This record gives sequence, structure tokens and C-alpha cells, in this order.
Amino acid sequence: MTKVKNRWLIAASAVGIHISIGSVYAWSVYTKPLIEQLGWGLKETQFTFSLAIFFLGISAAFLGRFLEKQSPRKSGLLAALFFGAGIAGSGLAIKLASLPLLYLSYGVLGGIGLGIGYITPVSSLVKWFPDKRGLASGLAIMGFGFAALISGPLVVKLIPAVGIDKTFFIMGAAYFLVIFLSSRYLAAPPEGWSPEGMQAKVAPKNGTVTAAGWLTANEAIKTRRFWYLWTMFFINISCGITIISVASPMAQDFAGLSAVAAAAMVGFMGIFNGGGRIGWAALSDFIGRPNTFTLFFVIQIIAYFFLPGIHHPVLFQCVIFLIISCYGAGFSTVPAYIGDMFGTKELGTILGYILTAWAAAGMAGPLLAAWIRTATNSYNGILYGFAGLLLLALLASFLIRLEIKRAETRLHDLEHEDIEEKEDLNVSAFVD
Repeated sequence: MTKVKNRWLIAASAVGIHISIGSVYAWSVYTKPLIEQLGWGLKETQFTFSLAIFFLGISAAFLGRFLEKQSPRKSGLLAALFFGAGIAGSGLAIKLASLPLLYLSYGVLGGIGLGIGYITPVSSLVKWFPDKRGLASGLAIMGFGFAALISGPLVVKLIPAVGIDKTFFIMGAAYFLVIFLSSRYLAAPPEGWSPEGMQAKVAPKNGTVTAAGWLTANEAIKTRRFWYLWTMFFINISCGITIISVASPMAQDFAGLSAVAAAAMVGFMGIFNGGGRIGWAALSDFIGRPNTFTLFFVIQIIAYFFLPGIHHPVLFQCVIFLIISCYGAGFSTVPAYIGDMFGTKELGTILGYILTAWAAAGMAGPLLAAWIRTATNSYNGILYGFAGLLLLALLASFLIRLEIKRAETRLHDLEHEDIEEKEDLNVSAFVD
């Protein structure tokens, strides 16, 4: 018999991949040196990051089905090649002082590597932890959130020592090795495998739907619950990513923090970003994904509404940290939510489709915030506007419950029909 792999080592491999690709969150440490050395503007350099996030979502959506058919090891190799080449290619772009080449390398190639590297370990991990889906996805995506705490200081030390171009070369080679080696242990669980003490859930015959879903990606996107989840994810990211981008100046304006103290706060935000991913995801295994999403939307609505009136430095930072933990929670609980509603049959592909919300939010969130800031000439409008958006997300979190209940009711009705009638039904009867 083939020896079953240790699922906790699978989790460690997933964390290794996400710690590498999550270094994209450390892009800001390159910004000032690039401006000083090459004379590029802030908008031009920041667009590199937005482009990478955009291609993360697009590549995850378009390559998700392809990756689902490949072994995780092959997908991991592909992620290592694209992401490693993208980062190393950025070094060449700096050497040639070519902004278009930087966009192509870091934004396009690196972004594609991000998308592949993001969904590959998560899809595998959720299948290995059917009993702890939230914890499993939280473990992997926690690495993505914490990555900047590792790569950021390292890049800061390398740039003055070897230069920006060589820093990209070194980091590109390092990321390639870590992703490649981590992916070597990744594998899907054996057919019919389940953790000790848990009965295996087998996909039903005749195309019928179980409580877990077992829908294909094409079937899933025809359901209302898919689009409710997409909307919730989009709004959560749009609000969170904007707060990250304006946290420092807002802390100085509202709470009177010095530039140094505000910078330190931004550093601590990374801890809560990563910690929120594992903490909220683990909690979701106990209280359920619907309750988890509802809870952190309620928390954020209250936080965004009252934040303009908070001027105490410590209290202000605590509220910001709470918001950032909820931002991270959205990333880590979505894969588990997908598994709950649609099963793991094509989880990677469905996750890829959901990640288009990230691509859209990466572009729309900061632009919307800039428009509100210009129109109102204050951060208050941004915060109140996002509180309103989160009310829509809260509404979607209740509507998705109705859709889940509706699917369960259909399943219950099916189980009481005659066998002959069951055989004539297919999955299309259970999509909206």
C-alpha cells in the first residue's frame, strides 16, 4: 500500500509557498529606493503592485481549471518558475532602467506566479483537512499575511549592501528555491481517504448534490450563493486594502501619531493581518463560516463608523488592528466556505473565480478612496462610505444563508423522492 503523507507536513509546505509569494506585500520597501535611484514617480512605482494583484486574480481565474487537472507538484513548479522569473526579471528592469520591463516582470510574470502559487497549496490543503477546513486554509494564508515581516527587513538590509537590481536577483532565486522545494511534498489525498475518526465523504452518484455541494466550477458560478460570496469578498478587500494604504497619514491626522510611531503601527498591522487569518479561520470551524462572516462585518461596520471620532492613540491603533484582522480573515475563510457550499471537487477552480474579486478590489478600492478623499477633503468620507459598503456585505452574509438553506431543502426533498425520479435529475436542478 502507498504510504499516506503526513497532512501537517503538507500544511508546512503550503506555508512555505505562501510565505514566498506573500512577499508582494513588502513592495513598499522598494518604492522609495526606486524613486531616488531612477527618478520614477510614486504613482508609477505603486502601479507595479496593483498590476501584480490584478494578474494574481486573473491568472487564478483562467488557470484554475488547468491547475485542478494537474498534480500540485506540477502546479508548484509552474508557480516557482513564474514568480522567481518575475522577481529576478525585475532586477534586469532596474539594471536597464526600464519601467515597462518592471511592469512585465513584477506585475505580469510575478502576478501570474502569485495566482498559481496562491490557489495550488490551498486547494490541496483543504482536501487534506475536511474536518478542519478553516484551520487548514488559515494556516496557508497566514503565511501570505506574515510574509512581509520576513521579506521586508531582509530587502531593507540587502538594498544598501548590494543594490536594488541585485536584491531582486537574490530574492528571485530564493523564492524559486523555497516554492520549488515546498511544492515537492504537495499531493492530493488518496481516493476515499479521510482523517482518523471521520467517515469519508464520497461524491454522490447520478450527479446529485450533497450538503457539501459537490458542484463543478461552471455549476457553482450559476448559483446566487457564489455571487453573494464574491460580493462579500470584494467589499471586505476593498475596505481593508484602502485602510492599509492610508493608515499612516490617517493615524497622524486623527490620533496625532508621529511619522515614526505611525510607521511602527503599519509594521504591527502585518502581525494582525497574519494573525487574523489563522485566528478567525480556526474560529470558523467552531461557529461556522456564515456566522464568522457576519460577525466580522458587524465588527467592521462599528469600527469604521466610530473611527473618525477616536483620537486616543492607543485606542485608535487597537481599532485599526481589529479592522486589519478582519481583512485577513476574509482571505482565510473563503476557501473553507467554498468547500462547505460546493465541495472540493473543483475547489481550486472555484477559488480562482472568487479571486477575481481581489483583482477588482485591488484596482477599485484605492481609486474609490482617492475619489472620496478628493470630493470630501477628509478621511471621514472614506470611513463612512466603507461603513455603508460593509452594510451591503452584511446583507449579503444573511442572503447567502437563505441560499444555503434553500440548497439543503432541495437535497432533503430529493432524498424523499422515488429512486427512478432521482436518476433523471442532475446537478443543474440544484443551481439557480
